[in-house]
Amino acid sequence: MRLNADFSERIVLDTASLPWADSPVPGIRRRMLDRDGGEVARATSVVQYAPGSRFTPHVHDGGEEILVLEGVFADEHGSYGTGTYLRNPPGSSHAPGSSTGCTLFVKLRHFDPQDRERRVVDTAAAAWRPGLVPGLTVMPLAEFGTRHTALVRWAPGTRFKPHRHYGGEEILVLDGVFEDEHGRYPALTWIRSPHLSAHHPFSEEGCTLLVKTGHLAGE
Repeated sequence: MRLNADFSERIVLDTASLPWADSPVPGIRRRMLDRDGGEVARATSVVQYAPGSRFTPHVHDGGEEILVLEGVFADEHGSYGTGTYLRNPPGSSHAPGSSTGCTLFVKLRHFDPQDRERRVVDTAAAAWRPGLVPGLTVMPLAEFGTRHTALVRWAPGTRFKPHRHYGGEEILVLDGVFEDEHGRYPALTWIRSPHLSAHHPFSEEGCTLLVKTGHLAGE
């Protein structure tokens, strides 16, 4: 299956309006944002676990990156509430599930093969750092080489300078409304902008974003 698999294309999706697709496991379904492959695929998805649903143990050959959007996600290594960020590197394994139900943002098989760090960040407790312009604060989550993942909070009325993204940029709007010269993006909008794309972003109302950069060069 190929869905939005050409990373040279700019993609904007209202994830809340996309249809759910059942996974092979009862009670677990997905909204597919991009995908290249079958059941084992390089993919970006919103994944929903019904209460009591669980995957069998499996290995992530290309790594897995997760942000818990709602509920409590769990595996044999721990429990992860709303706002928890997890990264499971290539070769890691687990048997994930949820006793109460949860919704996740998930990226699969996009790690650099040399990136072997597992991370768990409780974003409700982690520190915010000043950003590059007034009104912007940043919570770094992970980095490897040119690849960076962070939460970025925009106070109402914040504007950033025009800039270009080497390696592209991927954004999930978590709350509020994000904007640039191309459009207006409310909560749960997913934006993927290709290598060397440019924009002039701002937020009149304020917003919080999950931002990933540097991972689309050469794809």
